[in-house]
Amino acid sequence: MPKFIVNGGGKLAGNVTVSGSKNAALPILCAAMLTDEKSVLMNVPDIEDVHSMIRILEEFGAEIKFEKNTVTINPAKLKAHRPNEKLIKKMRASILILGALLPRLGEIKMAFPGGCVLGKRSVWAHAHAFKKLGCKIMDEKNGLHLQCKKLRGAKIILPELSVTATENAIMAAVLAAGKTEIHLAAAEPHVQDLCHFINKMGARISGIGSNILTINGVKKLNGAEHGITGDYLEAGTFAIAAVATGSKLNINGINPEHLDVFWQKLEEMGVKISYGKDYITVFPAKELRAIGQVKTAIYPGFPTDLQAPFAVLLTQAKGVSKIFETLFEGRLNYLFELEKMGARVELINPHQALIIGPNELTGMAISSWDIRAGAAMVIAAMIAKGTTEISNIAYIDRGYENLDKKLRSIGAEIKRV
Repeated sequence: MPKFIVNGGGKLAGNVTVSGSKNAALPILCAAMLTDEKSVLMNVPDIEDVHSMIRILEEFGAEIKFEKNTVTINPAKLKAHRPNEKLIKKMRASILILGALLPRLGEIKMAFPGGCVLGKRSVWAHAHAFKKLGCKIMDEKNGLHLQCKKLRGAKIILPELSVTATENAIMAAVLAAGKTEIHLAAAEPHVQDLCHFINKMGARISGIGSNILTINGVKKLNGAEHGITGDYLEAGTFAIAAVATGSKLNINGINPEHLDVFWQKLEEMGVKISYGKDYITVFPAKELRAIGQVKTAIYPGFPTDLQAPFAVLLTQAKGVSKIFETLFEGRLNYLFELEKMGARVELINPHQALIIGPNELTGMAISSWDIRAGAAMVIAAMIAKGTTEISNIAYIDRGYENLDKKLRSIGAEIKRV
């Protein structure tokens, strides 16, 4: 297995451009299957999760070409198939094939999806949405087996603000007869990007960006061209890396408004930020201040995917800060790795922890627990004294395109071995 070797203590400088959003690319790849016409997607991140999704869709007969961050999809010849269980279990997003393929195939059998170890993630919200649209759940104990002779519009009140359940409901509803309303819909930027792409295909979705989506079903969709939105989570990761290393950095290719609450927390710590239309500039702070609480929440709240990297930054702040992870019970496991490096952490319960700073971190052998915790460990290694070896970087490769290469381009001493 590959590892990262990082020499800490250096500064960053210059410009970095974020890749397309992983969380937007995966559902949009699936949505391209809603038509029998060709679609072209630009700014697609060249990451492991995207390649896994492409392999799953190819098993159903799609012809897909991926070259230089552009994906061309021809889904004209779809066929019924039970997808490879190992591929399905590699990532949670594999569940999105249900909403994309049920309207055309009428029946899907698949294993339960997998992904990062972030606690139990129920499929109940998905099953609830499909039942409302007229599907029959044939099996949800040994896997997922759904049948649907005819999709019909309905009022769907989701049992939770689930991103993937919202995306599945959207894809199934656009080809359903009549009108669908999705209440308690997730409103994340990647959900919005999915809606914009499907509207380019000829769908009629309104309320984009709100928690109530209205969808007037159409009989057929056409192919479309679309550029994937910039990854705001990657932008946040680079911003934290810059602040933690006391560096000035320009981060390009994002909509800064996607991270309003995140920028506010950085400013609360004493960080100066300059905002542009599609970029931000982060400036070094004289002193980082602890903040009372970083509480994760659904969008537009503080992103759970930036909680771990932000916790690393808090180890360099003066005072006591509190982390409150409200969404996943397994997401604070990375704190044990930080403690090994010298961080002062008090775990209150599986969802809450105190971080007492500032602390000097020391390089050593550590591991990545999930995609975002992996990025957090890279930042910790960059500010640590000495050399750090990070294992399990396959997690990082699932969500970040060429993270080590991008970091080297702005001055970090990191190599893959």
